[in-house]
Amino acid sequence: MKTIETAAQYEEIKNTKKAIFVFSADWCPDCRFIAPVLPEIEQTFSDYEFYYVDRDQLLDVCQAENVFGIPSFIAYDNGKELGRFVSKDRKTKEEIEQFIRGL
Repeated sequence: MKTIETAAQYEEIKNTKKAIFVFSADWCPDCRFIAPVLPEIEQTFSDYEFYYVDRDQLLDVCQAENVFGIPSFIAYDNGKELGRFVSKDRKTKEEIEQFIRGL
């Protein structure tokens, strides 16, 4: 999974690719809980590019996207939001896969 470094990079990828953004943080226990399954999810849904957005490094992006709980997921296809799985609750592999299948 590639890491988003700047708000400009986020906007460029959001508007030009079929991507799923994973909003997370190193200190987040629920984010660490799902981290081991993310590579498998990436392989299963290889028609998307996956990007890590660090909540602490890109707080302005999180605020603009109304992401106040992590981990959260937002999917875009060339600037069109396909869906979001945003909440403060812990997510399971099955819930994440169900979200992506429903896009």
